[in-house]
Amino acid sequence: MGETSENGPRGPARPLPAEAAPFDAIGLARALLRGVRSGALATLDADGTPFASLVTMATDSDGTPLMLLSRLSAHTRNLLASPRCSLLFSQGGKGDPLAHPRLTVVGRAVQTQEIRARERFLARHPKAKLYADFPDFGFFALDPEAGHLNGGFAKAATLTRDQLLLDLSDAEALVAGERGAVEHMNADHADALALYAAGSGAEAGLPWRLTGLDPEGMDLMAGDRTARVTYPERVADMGGLRKSLVSMAARARATGTEA
Repeated sequence: MGETSENGPRGPARPLPAEAAPFDAIGLARALLRGVRSGALATLDADGTPFASLVTMATDSDGTPLMLLSRLSAHTRNLLASPRCSLLFSQGGKGDPLAHPRLTVVGRAVQTQEIRARERFLARHPKAKLYADFPDFGFFALDPEAGHLNGGFAKAATLTRDQLLLDLSDAEALVAGERGAVEHMNADHADALALYAAGSGAEAGLPWRLTGLDPEGMDLMAGDRTARVTYPERVADMGGLRKSLVSMAARARATGTEA
């Protein structure tokens, strides 16, 4: 029988770098980072044995994976002893589970006291507010070193840290104004959020809410459903964001995209 690999029968033994892949590997990887709310965390036990567990996840403004973990859990004790780990983001879906995109991110996870990390995680997982302040819980950020993407049959690529994360050096104003913009959109522009969700291909008719925004796009959620909405072009400040959102809503209405 012929040899197989992630790229198919007798395909390349190793995935291509993202910049050389014949598909948008960076875009797909970042969409998985933003859209998947739970995944497998692999840590190292004291004797070096790999230990995998299920965790909930969110992302910081630049795409850094965030977790809320209890020190009573084995994976947290492992990270405190050795921060080396990996996270598996799997989109899932009907049929063969291996036909759907998934991303493995490897790096080091350390506890963070950043207020923004807390805000963004709890916006993505509101029920976690019930226990986020328990003394044994803490927020952890995974600083990526590399990513391995499998986008389905014949779609494999490796990614660098800079390809996984966004450069926020020109977007300080947007990051600073994010929480206010999120609250404003949820309070006053639910109709526009529904248009954005429908325009991204997400299910219409759901009570979509904005959980976060960044220079490339917005993260929406309705129950356990998520939607990633990208802007027509990168935005760096609140003025650019407003202009982009108005344009997107107008285009959605003009093309007949309805919630």
